[in-house]
Amino acid sequence: MGAFVAEASGSEFFDKEIAGFSIDSRTVSLDELFFALSQQDYTRAGFNGEFVDAHQFIPDALARGAVASVARAARVEGDQKLEAFEGKLLLVPDAIAALQKLAHGVYASWNRPVVGITGSAGKTTTKDLTAHVLSSLGRRVLKSERNYNNGLGLPLSVLQMVTGGRSPDDFDIAVLEMGMSSPTGEIARLCKITPPDIGVELCVAPAHLEYFGTIERIAEAKAELIEGLKPGGVAVLNADDHRVAAMKQKHAGRTIFFGIEREADVMATEIEYERLGLVRFLLRTPQGEAKAMLPLPGRHNLVNALAAASVATCFGMSAREISVALRSAHASEMRGEVLDFAAGFTVVDDSYNSNPRALLNMVRTIVESGAGSRRKIIIAGEMLELGSEEARMHRETGREIATLGVDVLWGVRDLAREIIEGAREAGMSNDRTRFFETSEETAAALLNEIREGDLVLIKGSRGVETDKIVKLLRDHFPLAGAEEQS
Repeated sequence: MGAFVAEASGSEFFDKEIAGFSIDSRTVSLDELFFALSQQDYTRAGFNGEFVDAHQFIPDALARGAVASVARAARVEGDQKLEAFEGKLLLVPDAIAALQKLAHGVYASWNRPVVGITGSAGKTTTKDLTAHVLSSLGRRVLKSERNYNNGLGLPLSVLQMVTGGRSPDDFDIAVLEMGMSSPTGEIARLCKITPPDIGVELCVAPAHLEYFGTIERIAEAKAELIEGLKPGGVAVLNADDHRVAAMKQKHAGRTIFFGIEREADVMATEIEYERLGLVRFLLRTPQGEAKAMLPLPGRHNLVNALAAASVATCFGMSAREISVALRSAHASEMRGEVLDFAAGFTVVDDSYNSNPRALLNMVRTIVESGAGSRRKIIIAGEMLELGSEEARMHRETGREIATLGVDVLWGVRDLAREIIEGAREAGMSNDRTRFFETSEETAAALLNEIREGDLVLIKGSRGVETDKIVKLLRDHFPLAGAEEQS
């Protein structure tokens, strides 16, 4: 913490033990250090949108037990209310920069392998799978908290090394998501905080087009991870995505390709989708091959598992060791969780986020895995940040869904109406398609519609809150086996 303290006034507070770090005054805990973020900090850090000035919440954070607050010096100067707390303020030019510098200092003193993971979809699942596989042989893995993958989330994840009595020496490897939402060099900045030894590129898809304009610019931004690798670092690239595969040109060092369709260093062959949420395959790696089983739904999750396996090979794990670890993997929350209900229907909760490619991948999974189900129901929420072509992309997605053999298609909120119109243009009848303005309306209708044998996919961008639909179902119907577990 020395580099940060040297630039901050009020540094005597570092004589006290800091229990943790927070950017939310509502959840700050005893002896945590509270970072008061402001619009100027967010803008300089490349964040989109308008943000509340958290300096107004400094008194609340201190009242909740924060040991001190990091604040922007220019914001405090002349504010009598804040100057009254001068003894508990660490004044810096930029609070976000201070948070990032603090995290980099922790990383630099630790200086062990970092795995950086990016892609337009699958980051969190791949991060969890990678951490799970590496942990299976006793490696102590720090992984990103939830989906913390931006200029705030990544440093907060790194600072978990020194939170709650933990020490950097408690960890052998860090597995960190690295995301971006605007063309401002976000991933490049993240690589400076924690330079990755291994960079994993999953896919390039039309997410955040509102800010990037073209998919080619998205690919350029994602490639910052490969450009930011440490000297001697390893690029792990999806051979089945031509934009990702082309990133090899940006890296002179070792490259590991993974994939299904094209020949690669790490591959899945002899693939059998035994049932929804279970796929068997032959795992091929440079260290050999082994029969493997993945308890996650869909081809896209198999690709995520191959990415995790590729990282594991970098740490010397055999195909057999990787296959054993994958057997006990489980879906990340709201990212393809298969929920079997006692009433005889199944819900796939993929409600955390959505884009056209990810939605179609999951619809294909439902169709391919749900042959024994009476009805295949797709509840598709609006897909956000798709840019000027968003209406067309929603409509085209609806047309393609209609050709895949689903029985019922519902759209939720605003542009999801285009999904429904596209499906109707492609031949789905009005009685099999519906549009709802909100997730709450959708949930209420689904309670009356759902039947034994149904297989339901629920997916939408985070802002649409399609997870509320899942919550209402769980509030009204017990999961299968819930009585035995109680």
